[in-house]
Amino acid sequence: MRERSWDDCLSSFSARKVSKDISRARSLVETASDRISLISEINSKNCNFVFEDYYTSIIEVLQANAFRNGFNILNHICLGYYLRDCLGREDLFNVFDDLRYKRNSLTYYGNRMEFETAKLAIKKCKVVLRELKKQK
Repeated sequence: MRERSWDDCLSSFSARKVSKDISRARSLVETASDRISLISEINSKNCNFVFEDYYTSIIEVLQANAFRNGFNILNHICLGYYLRDCLGREDLFNVFDDLRYKRNSLTYYGNRMEFETAKLAIKKCKVVLRELKKQK
């Protein structure tokens, strides 16, 4: 089943209600911060890898939020629907979905981004991360 909403994610068991796990959430946020802190520069050789690190950090922060609220989410599509339908952030969902598409193109199809495209995607990742860190 291809999920089209948070309700679809729950009914297909791609997302499940679980006990809240604050320590796991805290650990994921710390890992995301540590990952970003290791980036020293962005250039044409490493821009795709830097983008992947930022995207992974978004995933970790989203998962942390979900664990804090008692959900375990098993795929990136459902993380997007969690962002949109549970956190009420359709604005971030649209950006996240575009980033997810770029990451899948890079990871699964080997389509590397041009330097300027990667820089813009990284800038968008920073915005999403900043906004997610405000969510409780």
